[in-house]
Amino acid sequence: MQRRHSQGEMDPLYGFCHYVITVIYDMCFRGDVAGLENVPKEGPFLVASNHASHLDPPIVGCHIARQMAFFARKSLWNGKLATWWLDGVGAIPVDRDGSDVSAIKNVLRTLQAGKALTLFPEGTRSPDGTLQPAKSGVGMIACRSRVPVLPARIFNSHIAFGRDGRLRPGTRVSVVYGRPLQPADYDDPKAGKERYQLASEKIMAAIAALREPQPVIV
Repeated sequence: MQRRHSQGEMDPLYGFCHYVITVIYDMCFRGDVAGLENVPKEGPFLVASNHASHLDPPIVGCHIARQMAFFARKSLWNGKLATWWLDGVGAIPVDRDGSDVSAIKNVLRTLQAGKALTLFPEGTRSPDGTLQPAKSGVGMIACRSRVPVLPARIFNSHIAFGRDGRLRPGTRVSVVYGRPLQPADYDDPKAGKERYQLASEKIMAAIAALREPQPVIV
């Protein structure tokens, strides 16, 4: 399992949280991690991952040695401490229904600034870990930003902390990162009204093609 750490390149609060989450992952959910060599070392990119647990954003991000931005519901900005933390780690507020023009503008500004962003094409958590159909939102952001998309797949997070609300430390949660998709791989500007949905489906297909890394037996 390859691991890279560079909290020094992150904002202090994000770097601290990145370190703490990595320690928690190693103690409670450590599985196998593959494909870290595929993570872009510089420039903007999207991470597109499957989604089955509230653990997914921190687990996807703790293996990437760059500061990641992510979406969070606007309703979470409900107090001074929560607002301070969400702003400090670079969260982007979004309406629950996803129809938020200001959030899309914030995403594009984040990418234009050379940063990276984690998104979930399925839009909502899978109840049992099976992949769900992609929604058009990720395709729209990818096509409008024209940045590489790094497919990622998380295995067993729905067991570690699923919709039943039970946290199960000791569950092996593995992650694999695939080859980045370039705009030509996912975007067909001639697709008309279906352009964004087709882009999302191509990105989701790349996620589905990733296989769970097998433990190395020594």
